[in-house]
Amino acid sequence: MITIDITMFIHIVNMIVLMIVLNAILYKPVQTILQKRRDRIDSLNNDVEQFEQNARHRQKEVDRKMREASSKAKAALDGARAEAQAAGGEKLAAIRSEADADKEKQLAEIHSQIDAAAKELQDGVSDFANDMAGKILGRSLEA
Repeated sequence: MITIDITMFIHIVNMIVLMIVLNAILYKPVQTILQKRRDRIDSLNNDVEQFEQNARHRQKEVDRKMREASSKAKAALDGARAEAQAAGGEKLAAIRSEADADKEKQLAEIHSQIDAAAKELQDGVSDFANDMAGKILGRSLEA
């Protein structure tokens, strides 16, 4: 049976002292260490979030700059193509005009040769006709 005497009060006081000593020596330092660990983990998580935000921001900036560079390069390429086509068109036009001029010159030369040959043939037709008639008739047609 349980008897209430002075030893029971000593045990109660002993338990209270033990709780105070254990709290001061064991529980508070462990809780302090755990709190510091939680604070450090929270701080690291915040730093990680900040770094991720910075990385996203920098990635957006890089993407924007890449789009700008790509559009500038496309514009430069289109401009260079247009210049090349214009220069090619000008050269082609110059070559065509030169070829047309050569063609006209050669056509004029051929026409003059044809006219000269026709005139020469026209002059020689009457002599040829007289010679042929003379050969066919067997006598000379000169009177």
